[in-house]
Amino acid sequence: MPDRVVLAYSGGLDTSVAIPYLAEKMNAEVVAVAVDLGQGGEEMEVIQKRAMDCGAVESVVVDAKEEFAADFCVPALQANALYMDRYPLVSSLSRPLIVKHLVSAAKRFGGTIVSHGCTGKGNDQVRFEAGLAALAPDLQVIAPARDFAWTRDKAIEYAEAKGLPIETSKKNPFSIDQNLWGRAVETGFLEDIWNGPTEEVYSYTADPAQPRDPDEVVIGFERGVPVRLDGRALTPYQVVEELNRRAGAQGVGRIDMVEDRLVGIKSREVYEAPGAIALIAAHMELENVTVERDLARFKRGVDQRWSELVYDGLWFSPLKSALDALIADAQQHVNGDIRMTLHGGSATVTGRRSEDSLYDFSLATYDTGDTFDQSLAKGFVQLFSLPAKIAAARDARKG
Repeated sequence: MPDRVVLAYSGGLDTSVAIPYLAEKMNAEVVAVAVDLGQGGEEMEVIQKRAMDCGAVESVVVDAKEEFAADFCVPALQANALYMDRYPLVSSLSRPLIVKHLVSAAKRFGGTIVSHGCTGKGNDQVRFEAGLAALAPDLQVIAPARDFAWTRDKAIEYAEAKGLPIETSKKNPFSIDQNLWGRAVETGFLEDIWNGPTEEVYSYTADPAQPRDPDEVVIGFERGVPVRLDGRALTPYQVVEELNRRAGAQGVGRIDMVEDRLVGIKSREVYEAPGAIALIAAHMELENVTVERDLARFKRGVDQRWSELVYDGLWFSPLKSALDALIADAQQHVNGDIRMTLHGGSATVTGRRSEDSLYDFSLATYDTGDTFDQSLAKGFVQLFSLPAKIAAARDARKG
């Protein structure tokens, strides 16, 4: 009986080519597993059929939209996760969830090998394989594009020679990964970092330079989880989906950056993440209102380390789990509403309200009703600056 290979299937070039290639190279049966992460674009039924047309013996589609939003996007939001202060972990968040469903499919269909379409240059190979090492270390891993030294040109030629039903061609060279949290575009003319992205690169966002009326939205949070838009109760998936549409229509969330990959090289990436960028901006501001100063300062470092761990594929690591606990505890008072204006490529906070607010008007005001005892400030300043004063006196004596 031939081995069964469980393939993480996207419907794109690399994984479509992988189906007949693995079948020929390894004399194996390929089970294609496509996970619906709210990426939009093609219908999942089309992708499922394409896998069969490429030679898969089984083609499975998993509806994981709500799971992805609640269990992966929400923790990233609570961590204000921005790798290198810009990238909201679009692809990074999806990989551990895909791994979870690959392991489930391997058990269901008797798979002994798991395969993915990642190259040896990318981060995703680490994310897939580190996740598999944590969840199912007994499974063998094959990455055809990496292990058999494919180039993109060769993959395109192979697909054309086999007549595989995929859209990618030499005339459409972009590599695209997308899900509910955003969209990542690379390769093609974008590999020259002097070339600016053209409008054809974008799909989730409209041109922010085009004139249009602004859109005002009120986002409601409970314990750091987005649960309302304009007073309407929604699931996290529904919140992100609607903000993708509304913020995307205003050109919010376009990111063009040179990124430090885990494998040690720099890579030019173009991202669109309208809902994610708007939500992170809103969540950060609500934390400014409701989280005590020292906890907020410490959490900023935790957020950065959390983002690096997830980017590096260590979703299932002990340190990530420990940081999850701190972040979750820090969310207990992150309740309230943030008003934002979406316009011209920006998501701008214009209002905040929370029953857990630490902002005290009577202490903050400079007008009548001020309850801040300014007479205490002089002694506080003297004591606070005393170490610097003592050090300056020492340096003066030595000079």
